[in-house]
Amino acid sequence: MFIRLAHQYREFVKDLVMNLQALAIVLEKRGYIASCYTCGTELTSASFMVSLGDNHLIRFLVSDYGITWTEMQDDRELMKLEGAEAINQLEELANLVKYQVKSSDSKAPSYDHSLLVY
Repeated sequence: MFIRLAHQYREFVKDLVMNLQALAIVLEKRGYIASCYTCGTELTSASFMVSLGDNHLIRFLVSDYGITWTEMQDDRELMKLEGAEAINQLEELANLVKYQVKSSDSKAPSYDHSLLVY
């Protein structure tokens, strides 16, 4: 039973890493500074980062050891979540970007930070 659960978790991590890579691409196309780095080609871990402007940074780490969402502003940690809570926050970020309305006056992306759950 535990071997099966470990295998399922590894498959889940691979799926999550692929989604993080796709999100980084979409964010870059929308004008954000975003990156998603993986170790090797096996998709066993990733480091995802996005700058939301105003010295506001989100880092999402995923590996066999766990899942972590860290939100920072002005080099200070605002929030740190793990596990399912971290994934929920990632979903909030994806939805905000998905439904974002761009301002025609500015090329810089706008992001309403108040919509994230704290």
